[in-house]
Parts: sequence; C-alpha cells; structure tokens
Amino acid sequence: MTSRAEGYATGRARRDQIVEAATELFARVGYRHATVLQIAQHVGISRTGLLHHFGSKEALLEAVLSRRDAEDQARFHSGVDDPTGIEAIRAWVRLSRHNATVPHLVSLYAVLSAEACDPDHPAHDYFVRRYAGTVAGFESVLGRAQRAGLLVPGADPGAESRAVVALMDGLQVQWLLDPDPSLMGDVLQAKLQQLLVVPLFPGR
Repeated sequence: MTSRAEGYATGRARRDQIVEAATELFARVGYRHATVLQIAQHVGISRTGLLHHFGSKEALLEAVLSRRDAEDQARFHSGVDDPTGIEAIRAWVRLSRHNATVPHLVSLYAVLSAEACDPDHPAHDYFVRRYAGTVAGFESVLGRAQRAGLLVPGADPGAESRAVVALMDGLQVQWLLDPDPSLMGDVLQAKLQQLLVVPLFPGR
C-alpha cells in the first residue's frame, strides 16, 4: 500500500514533469498555440489527469512563471544588504551569463512577454507587475550606488534602470537569433561599467 508521504512525493514529481513540459511547449509555440492535451501527451498522461494537478491552462502558466522567478531569486538574490548596490549589479551580470545556459527559458520569456502585450492575455498583469517591479528594483540599486558615490556624475538612476532592463531584453532576443555565448553577459557588463566610476569586477 502506498503511504500518504509517497503519494505526495509522486504528486509533486508529476507536477514538476508537467511544469517542465509546459515550459518547453510555451517557449516553442507560445501560450496561445499550446494546448493542455499536447502538454499532457508529452508527460504521458491524459488531459483529465493533467487538469487534476492544474485546474486550468492559466493555472499551469502561473506555475511555470512562478517557478522561473523562484529559481532566479534563489540563485541570484544577492547584495540585498549591500548599501553600495555593487553586489546586486554584479548579480545582474551573473544572471545574464547564466541565461546563456538555459535557452528554453530565455525563449519562454521572449515569447510570453510579447504575447502578453495583449491586455486579454492571462499573463498580461503578471508581466506588467514584473516589469514595474524589475525597473523599480534596478532603480533602487542604482540609487544606492549613486549615494555611495559609485555612479558617474549626472547619471539618472530612473532613466538608466529602464535602459538596462531594455538592453537585457533586447540582448536576449538577439542571442536567440545568434547564440553567441558571450553576447548577453559581455555587452551588459560593458554597459554597467560605463555607469560606474569603479571597476565592476576588480582584477578582470
């Protein structure tokens, strides 16, 4: 007889498989063109079985996006207590370099963020909040760097935060079309270094 703990573990494993399959399909064909049946077939279960774990396609999309955010937070949420902001700025470069190792996730966000410009898209509000939060977070970090005397004179943390976010997104699209492994990290690092009066990575 299967114990309750074993049942929970099996259920979690199945949910992880479903999220992985959905991530791959959403990245390849977009949310609108992917179907619950296709995702279920990829995992080897029925459509009804998938909906037992995720009650709707929208709920599955939310799980896909939430897991990506959680992974990035766990891996790159550094420099929170650094009053100068420099550690957080370095983490942006490390995240960009890491993204070159996960093309399916870069594709996922490129495809979904474009689709979600439509106000009727189920991820529209998510991306509105995500961009607002990202820009605000970057502005806060650059503001800390400015107060610490690390930004070049005259730099505007608000304007530069939007420019950096736009650069990162644009580099991801260019990289998907021409996957040079150094493109995203090197170009972003060069841009950030232009904003600083100290070396971003001393000794390199």
